[in-house]
Amino acid sequence: MNKKVKTGIIAAVWILIWQLAAWVMDQPIVLVGPADVCRALAEQIWQQEFWVTVLNSSIRICGGFLAAFLAGIFAGITAGRFRLFAEFLEPAVTVLQSVPVASFVILALLWIGSENLSVLISFFVVFPIIYRNTLQGMAAPSSEFLEMAQVYRLGAGKKFCYIYWPALFPYVSAGAKTAFAMAWKSGVAAEVIGVPASSIGEKLYLAKIYLSTAELFAWTLVLILVSKLLESVFLRIFALLDIRRRRG
Repeated sequence: MNKKVKTGIIAAVWILIWQLAAWVMDQPIVLVGPADVCRALAEQIWQQEFWVTVLNSSIRICGGFLAAFLAGIFAGITAGRFRLFAEFLEPAVTVLQSVPVASFVILALLWIGSENLSVLISFFVVFPIIYRNTLQGMAAPSSEFLEMAQVYRLGAGKKFCYIYWPALFPYVSAGAKTAFAMAWKSGVAAEVIGVPASSIGEKLYLAKIYLSTAELFAWTLVLILVSKLLESVFLRIFALLDIRRRRG
């Protein structure tokens, strides 16, 4: 069976289960069906405020992700080259990985307010993931390749491009996929707590306050679709840096 057909059938079955659960429960405040969610989404999608909200959250969260992505790669490469730097950075990275997002959100609210809260939270969540993966990738090149580079006296730039980067790429790519999803989850959670104007988090918060379950589900669906779309775009662009694929 075609993979797309199989995926479509599986999705249809889950939608049917969702609709049946909504019928059986018969409590719209607790659970609404997919038809109600689609109606709520259709009402929102034609409004300018909808697109402003999606754009604002996307810019903030993706901005935090990209800043952490670049910083994590740079820090990971540096730590892979200099052990002292890795030891110095380890306590900070461990703290970032261990402290709950809610604690970061409360502290960040005191530091920078709610407007750019999701940028900072996304950065805090993404940086350790990219850093760890990059540091792991720096240990991946085989000693034979490194010895060969030394024999032929390859410069630092060529050594990185032809030995380190091909080994690093799978680790960084895998980390990016995980980190992008985490950036959206934590970023929107920060928006729900901070409630910045014209953000997806604000819409989720208001839907909860007014017990508008259909809108809550609709904005959740928007969140999933937008994050997956942007993740796909980023990973496709990043894949262009895969030297091994271009050689193939």
